[in-house]
Amino acid sequence: MPHTSRSCIRVIDRLTLLRLTLTGWERCASLRTVTPPVPAADATLIVSNGHAEDLIGAALARELLAARPEPLLALPLVGAGRAYGNVAAVQGPLLNLPSGGFPFGSLNNLRADLRAGLLTTSLRQWWAARSLGPQVNRVVVVGDTYALLVGTLAARAVAGPRGPRLPLTHLQPLVSTHYARGMGVRSHLRELNALGANLFMPWEVALARRARRVYTRDAPSAASLARRGVNASYRGSFAMDILPAPERDLPELPTGRPVLALVPGQRGDADFSLPLMLEAAAHLPEWQAAVAFANDWAALPVPAGWQLTGAGDQTRWLQRGDVRVLVLRGAFAAVARRATMALGTAGTASEQLAGLGVPVIGFPTPGPQYVAGFARRQARLLGRALTVTPADPCEVVRAVRTLFDHPQRLKAAQADGRERIGPPGALRAIAAELDG
Repeated sequence: MPHTSRSCIRVIDRLTLLRLTLTGWERCASLRTVTPPVPAADATLIVSNGHAEDLIGAALARELLAARPEPLLALPLVGAGRAYGNVAAVQGPLLNLPSGGFPFGSLNNLRADLRAGLLTTSLRQWWAARSLGPQVNRVVVVGDTYALLVGTLAARAVAGPRGPRLPLTHLQPLVSTHYARGMGVRSHLRELNALGANLFMPWEVALARRARRVYTRDAPSAASLARRGVNASYRGSFAMDILPAPERDLPELPTGRPVLALVPGQRGDADFSLPLMLEAAAHLPEWQAAVAFANDWAALPVPAGWQLTGAGDQTRWLQRGDVRVLVLRGAFAAVARRATMALGTAGTASEQLAGLGVPVIGFPTPGPQYVAGFARRQARLLGRALTVTPADPCEVVRAVRTLFDHPQRLKAAQADGRERIGPPGALRAIAAELDG
């Protein structure tokens, strides 16, 4: 094992040990973050740790409010929690991570996040969770083991005779038994930094057993947890629940050619992946390529030889010679529903495309998210719905044509995506059960 990998693992082990065993909350008094007192005898606290997790938490909050108005508090552990908008009062210290919530994706990610205050702000968030516990009557966690740990701290703010004092519900949108499909011991050792994402680890199971219920992203994962003594259920796809209706009509897209969606993601991966996608699109004249871009125009990487035209707030064109690629901001759902196939280096967005029956061609980037290990894991999750190629435009073009020119392969990829991701409806069902 390379020296850097061993060093990364040692750091990860120390962080894990710190987060799981640190006691003596009075030592953190100087780090305490004061939050406004909230008179919320019937309030719900939602703990989430990531962009997609915030979206899921906010969507669940809307379902809860639609059934019964109640005070809702949100403790986002990564980012600013903007997804909660007007549906929940954001609490606690905020933590913006350079990795976008993937500190263990690489050693560079981990170093950058530590420099950004990962440890000290995490301690302050722990204190905030403990302070918020007495103000609510139930805790809902959306995220991984770490989020569940923080939610457990809130639920146990006042010790009870057994387990959490407050009802604790966990929505686990990350781990799936599909991630470990076909993996042996050696394979797990090669992905040691992703071990807790590929498998339900013993400490997560121990925490989950104390939860009122755990909701998983797919049925096999629920069955796996149930065999280990967890009250686990599957109610549908979280990813498809947070896919909105088409944002607008797209008259710019022609009807005579299939649409190839270019989805570079909203993190730094786009700087590498979008130019490569554009180069591949330039060699696919039989397709109309459309970029679903999530960030501001200033962040759009325009490769040499391409010209950005148009001055609209939401729609522009990238042009090189006779090749014209549509670029759309704030229209991912509209593009996804028009696409026949996609080039994707994104997490949740690629899963949503697969869930719609749109096969995805992906390739690894230098990061921060869609590194080689992440791409391999997503391929195990999505099955034939995701084809991973080398980061080479010619290989991407070959993969698109091979899949499209073989109807049976295309149908199999479409079926795998729909089956692996599942139908929407989870959050409405979970909200009803929480209030039931």
